Amino acid sequence: MITQTMKKVLYTDFEGVDSVISSMMDNPQLKKAITRTNLINFWDKILPVKFKGKSKPYSMLPGYVMVIACENPIVAQELSLYKVILLKKFEPYLKSLRMKVNDFKFDPKKWIIE
Repeated sequence: MITQTMKKVLYTDFEGVDSVISSMMDNPQLKKAITRTNLINFWDKILPVKFKGKSKPYSMLPGYVMVIACENPIVAQELSLYKVILLKKFEPYLKSLRMKVNDFKFDPKKWIIE
């Protein structure tokens, strides 16, 4: 007859989820990716229905100017007419991300087909 010895396993060396997430958020690249994803999701929430999927945040310029990539020049022109309304609607989302945007620059040259 073979006897087996059981070794006691201790589960005290595990790291808590909150500390794992906290250490992940210290990574600037991950933080930037999450912020960018949130910006795209929030952007879609404030757009008029006819513009959904035709524009998205692209980058930030000095002076808190957000570049918005647009599908074509017509979309860029029409969105520029809505600029003041979009800035106002976007404000609560930006506050939740601790960001500031003073202006939008709508640029059809930045549109990339994915």
